[in-house]
Amino acid sequence: MTIKIGDTLPDGQLAEFIETETEGCSLGPNTFNVSDLVKGKKIALFALPGAFTPTCSAQHVPGYVQHAAEFKAKGVDEIWCVSVNDAFVMGAWARDQKAVGVVRFLADGNAAFVKALGLDADFSKFGMGTRSQRFSALIDNGVVKQLNVEEGGSFKVSNAETLLAQLA
Repeated sequence: MTIKIGDTLPDGQLAEFIETETEGCSLGPNTFNVSDLVKGKKIALFALPGAFTPTCSAQHVPGYVQHAAEFKAKGVDEIWCVSVNDAFVMGAWARDQKAVGVVRFLADGNAAFVKALGLDADFSKFGMGTRSQRFSALIDNGVVKQLNVEEGGSFKVSNAETLLAQLA
């Protein structure tokens, strides 16, 4: 079953590569419970098939980085990029995209989270195995308020501009 507007996000775990050690977060990959991360927060979440892939790197991530201040001005606490990659790859990609401290790059290494959302996709024909569908969502205290899922290989509704317009 695919998650829909009005549903609560399923709990799961996502990993993040932490660049600077702080109390409670060590340097390197740290695993977080989704339910803890969303509690009391408004999250602009976007997910995509893979780090360093053409559309993801050239269009999807840059849009959210570019519009980060506008999301914050409209009450969004955090912007998340979720992908079925490991935390090391996601950390390297965040650095490459100059997004550290702007967008949280959260790894769903085994696709467990996107499977729980019903938004996984089979990319085996591209040699990539199970990945995430391309989508964006507005999450408010764990509840899905907006959901934009792309059809096939398109990039029309999960971009930053669409989700930002839905915050009006």
